[in-house]
Amino acid sequence: MYQHILLATDGSALSEKAVQHALALAKLSHAQVTAVNISPNYPRSYFEGSTMQNPDDIARIEQGWERAAQGVVDKVVAEGAAAGVPIKTLVIKSDLIAEALLETAQKENCDLIVMASHGYRGLKRLLLGSETQHVLTHATIPVLVLR
Repeated sequence: MYQHILLATDGSALSEKAVQHALALAKLSHAQVTAVNISPNYPRSYFEGSTMQNPDDIARIEQGWERAAQGVVDKVVAEGAAAGVPIKTLVIKSDLIAEALLETAQKENCDLIVMASHGYRGLKRLLLGSETQHVLTHATIPVLVLR
């Protein structure tokens, strides 16, 4: 049925439902899974909500966000191993969540996107309802949205 599933995850409880469904579907259809977490850029200007920060502090904050994002996808790898489903992971640095997911799905030749209906954004990251709506509206492949 499906050959390659893109799984968008942010570590939230609702996102965990998406992980479980994606793993079950991958196991059933012998599909490969790519788990993706989007790590934001630190706001750089006043209009983006930034305060005056030392560039070294900004780099340290962004590295912390990337480590946290890697931890989220590493958890999916462990769950996949327990289910017998191999997982490829990607941490993508972008403020354009929906676009990053759509671009990754195309680049990775995915034939299904699995994601939660909403989740964290900003410091807690990833999917907000509007991001999910954007993916649903612009995807050229099926999208499975969990609530």
